[in-house]
Amino acid sequence: MATIEEITLADEPHAWSSLGFDVRDGSCTLGSVVVNLAGAGAREHEGPGAGLVGWRLRDIASAELDGLPTTLGTSAAPPPGGGRHPNAITAIDHVVAVSPDLDRTIATLQAAGLDLRRVREEPTPAGAPRQGFFRLDEVILEVVQEPGEVSERHGGSDRPAHFWGLALISADLDATAAAFAPHCGEVRDAVQAGRRIATVRRSAGLSVPVALMSAVGEAVA
Repeated sequence: MATIEEITLADEPHAWSSLGFDVRDGSCTLGSVVVNLAGAGAREHEGPGAGLVGWRLRDIASAELDGLPTTLGTSAAPPPGGGRHPNAITAIDHVVAVSPDLDRTIATLQAAGLDLRRVREEPTPAGAPRQGFFRLDEVILEVVQEPGEVSERHGGSDRPAHFWGLALISADLDATAAAFAPHCGEVRDAVQAGRRIATVRRSAGLSVPVALMSAVGEAVA
């Protein structure tokens, strides 16, 4: 199965350590994924998702993933998963990408060996009409169909897919929200039954949108 080895963000390490992440030597580990905090200079262009500079995947047939910046990882077994951070974050729940042509992107990712689990033919609260979900070991890749009017405004459906943001898993979402304060929105019910979610505000200074999610089966006091 394709697995995420590393994700690189155009964030300064102190931006994450100030939010309660255990950052060492410019990176932190979320589950089995290393998050490389490369600083603002790593951003190669502007626009949505540009702060997620790229990722390194193992066990894929090709690094050509319809525009998602990808490098090939090692064939070695993944390192042991990281533990719980002081802010109660334990892992990455999902990575979000956006495509102006979802069917094209799905076909490209499948050809590279990514495991498509389902296509959801229902709109999201943000207005995306369809989504495809791929399993990369412990992490989900959610590819969102760009709304038609947005696609037309930005040059049509021939453009490549691009990264958008991250959703992180918390073992105690209320504690995480408190650790992120005042940079965290209200905790509310998520689309996924039995889970809760909160969004990180722009005031946190992160380069990509980040959501915080409760773990599956979280006990709420």
